Amino acid sequence: MVTIRPELDVVTESLVELHGRLAALTDGTLADYIPQLALADPHAFALSLVSMHGDRYQAGEAGLPFTVQSVSKPFVYALALAELGLEEVSRWVGTEPSGEAYNAISLEPGTGRPDNAMINAGAIVTTALVSGGTCEQRFERILDCLSRFAGRRLDVDEAVYASEAQTGNRNRALAYLMSSTGALPATPSDAVDTYFRQCAVRVTTRDLAVMAATLANGGVNPVTGETVVPRHVAVQVLAVMASCGMYDASGAWLLRVGLPAKSGVGGGLIAVSPARFGIAVHSPLLDASGTPVRGVAVMRELSERFGLHLMHHPMRSAPTVTHADAGEWTGLVAAQGALDFTAAERLLRELSGVVPGTGGCVVLDLLDVTSIDAAGALMVSSALTRLEEQGHRAVLAVGPRAAADARLSAWQSFTSRQEALEWCENLRPAE
Repeated sequence: MVTIRPELDVVTESLVELHGRLAALTDGTLADYIPQLALADPHAFALSLVSMHGDRYQAGEAGLPFTVQSVSKPFVYALALAELGLEEVSRWVGTEPSGEAYNAISLEPGTGRPDNAMINAGAIVTTALVSGGTCEQRFERILDCLSRFAGRRLDVDEAVYASEAQTGNRNRALAYLMSSTGALPATPSDAVDTYFRQCAVRVTTRDLAVMAATLANGGVNPVTGETVVPRHVAVQVLAVMASCGMYDASGAWLLRVGLPAKSGVGGGLIAVSPARFGIAVHSPLLDASGTPVRGVAVMRELSERFGLHLMHHPMRSAPTVTHADAGEWTGLVAAQGALDFTAAERLLRELSGVVPGTGGCVVLDLLDVTSIDAAGALMVSSALTRLEEQGHRAVLAVGPRAAADARLSAWQSFTSRQEALEWCENLRPAE
């Protein structure tokens, strides 16, 4: 895996800038209804992004552990779907937005079936659907699933688990209510105890970003390469996250951010850009709906800055980089297709591997690039500026579409790759 050069790492730069600026946002409160969560550091704040190639970007204390809480819900839902299939799981848990808070009594009249798997009632049922002869066996399968999504073995914060068990009477009431109508496939005490332990699994912001990226990558962990759940299951989970993941604020979230997401009262928030990346934020200060205030601010800005809304982009079928060559004096990378955030991220990472030593040139062949959006142009122009500041020369080979983009007009450009390479060769110092 190529390590990206610092001057080309526009993604990390954006995360660091947002982290530094939004750390001053102190709105919100800690989740004090679970006493152990009220002990969290209100200043804790971290961001992490993982691409489809397993490349990681972060800002803040991304290795700080905290409990996953409700961010576990989509992943346990994925486990149930993979085991039982959508039809069977949907017999027990619906797929419609509740329009109510995470702990609301949102049950279908007559059947007691919860509205969806993202609210507490639905998550308790989903947890109970996971196979296992005992509570311990069921939870071990859940922990194994969460660990495979994260790409490492996770554990439980026993203090938080005990705190949740002592104060979780509302969740017990939901379980007993569903059990009374035959809508819970386990005893209430077993289902709720497993759910409490599930919520107390300890993760980091880096872990959550890998977990989100695994959903973005069709169920394949981009760091370990393991297929955690089938592609169709990942699609089903993302669909429910998009419509229900942010509880009674799901509609506003989809409108303003436009990415499937899930938050938790431990301060975790994940968002998924399908076929692009997974991103996670940790910040324990919550708004009235139990969502991290800084996390919402981060995702709104990133979505607008890089054009991430789901409705903006089709799936990409061809690779962005078609050729890369690390010459002694001149490095070359050729790209094709639409140059947006994801394509630019891949282009800059490949470019990092071909930049020559002191001085030298880099040639970007954009002749087969069909379009460049604002995010792609911003990332490329920022990176090329940094390279020139370090003494390199940046040269473009461009066709009519790229040549017409004013944001790339500052660099020497040619209409063929050969002309660009020859121009660079003429700059080589005499030996």
